[in-house]
This record gives sequence, structure tokens and C-alpha cells, in this order.
Amino acid sequence: MAAEQRLRSVNFWSGVTVLCLTIAGALVGIYQLNQVLTDEQQVPLAELNVQGELQYTANDEVRQALTAEPLGSFFTADVNDLRRRVEQLPWVRSASIRKVWPDKLSVYVTEHQPVAMWNGDRLINQHSEVFRADIEKVDAGLPQLFGPENAVDETWNEFNRVQQMLAVNGFQVRALRLTERFAVSIVLAQGIEVKLGREATLERIKRFIDVFPSILDHEKSKNNEIDTVDLRYDTGAAVAWREAKSES
Repeated sequence: MAAEQRLRSVNFWSGVTVLCLTIAGALVGIYQLNQVLTDEQQVPLAELNVQGELQYTANDEVRQALTAEPLGSFFTADVNDLRRRVEQLPWVRSASIRKVWPDKLSVYVTEHQPVAMWNGDRLINQHSEVFRADIEKVDAGLPQLFGPENAVDETWNEFNRVQQMLAVNGFQVRALRLTERFAVSIVLAQGIEVKLGREATLERIKRFIDVFPSILDHEKSKNNEIDTVDLRYDTGAAVAWREAKSES
């Protein structure tokens, strides 16, 4: 009987020992696997593939933004953090990043497309979003828009309405200003300022188109140039003149 109890005890403790060794082995294996997965040298991100129609941002700028801080390994790299790094570049509107097994990081970049200058020191993109970037890189012919910071959409929409109507008649709007009271004035490519006021701007533009030929005839008959055309009246227009520049 005693021998039988001793045998049971031996078997029990043998089982406990085997179980402990199994658990310990599993823990060691998990630890070693974790070391491999988190070690950049074991599973490094060796290749960066930059895609997108890039006009203002060089591929090297994207790579430098990504590698300014450690990338992490394939398994530990945080794609959201990496995306934020790229989106901090001035011309980048958005970026999407994904990992491609076994060692690639694929980056797709969408840039801002500038459509106008905003308040002299910033730009507006195709989505009416204001951003700050190197204005020396943009076309000098971009329209200049000025307006309240909370009225970017209104300013851009007003520019498009005015420009569309004037372009049909051969005019080009070089600048548009929207005041805090939402009064509109524009500057044409010829350097003529046209004051439209707050109301009935399209009707006043039509009036400008109608009266401009007679204003132009008057300009040709005098040694003057058109400076300002003020249409903030129910009828007619007030014209301010400047002395014509003498040809040297």
C-alpha cells in the first residue's frame, strides 16, 4: 500500500515537473519570438516605395520625413504615426501607408493643388483649404484672394462666379477682395479696380461689361488711364482716372 502511494506521488510530481517545463519552454519561445518580431535588425523595413503625382514634393523629402525618427520593425512600425510624419510636409495634403511583406513600406502621397493665393502669404487648394507652403514654387499668375479667415469658401466661390462671367467677355480677374461686410472688389489683369459692393454683384458686372466700351473710348480720347470703376450705384458707374505713363 505504501509503495503504491509512493508511486502515485512520484507520478504526480513527475507530471507537475513536465507541465512546468512545458510552460517554461513555451514562455521562453514566446519571449524569443517577441524579441525577433520587435528587433528592427531581425525584421527590418528595408524598402520605401513612394507613389503619387508629386509636383512640389521630392521623393527624398518623403523618405527623410519617414526616417527622421526610427521606423521600427515590420511588426512594430505604427502606420498612423508614419502617416502623420509625411503629412507634416508643407505640400502634402494626405498620405496613406501600408506594409508589404516581408520588408516594404508603401507610401501614397496626395499633394495640395494650389488654385489661388490667400491673404498674401498662403495658398488655397482645390478643396478651398488654406495651407502654407513655398509660394516661390507656384505660378506667378495665380489669382490673389483676400478675405476674412472664416470666409475662405465664400471668397473662392465669389471669385469663380465673377471670373466665369467676365471671362466670357475677355476679362481676367487678377485679384478679388471680400471685406468683413462681404463687399466685393476685383482687380482685372489690365490693373483696373472694379468696386462691386455687397449686393447684386453679377448684375453690376453685367453693367460693367455694358459700359466698359464707352469708358474705353473716353480713355483713348484723353491722356488718362482707367484706375477705378465704382459700380456701387443703382445705375451708371463712377470712374477714377490716373495719368497715363509716358512712353520712353
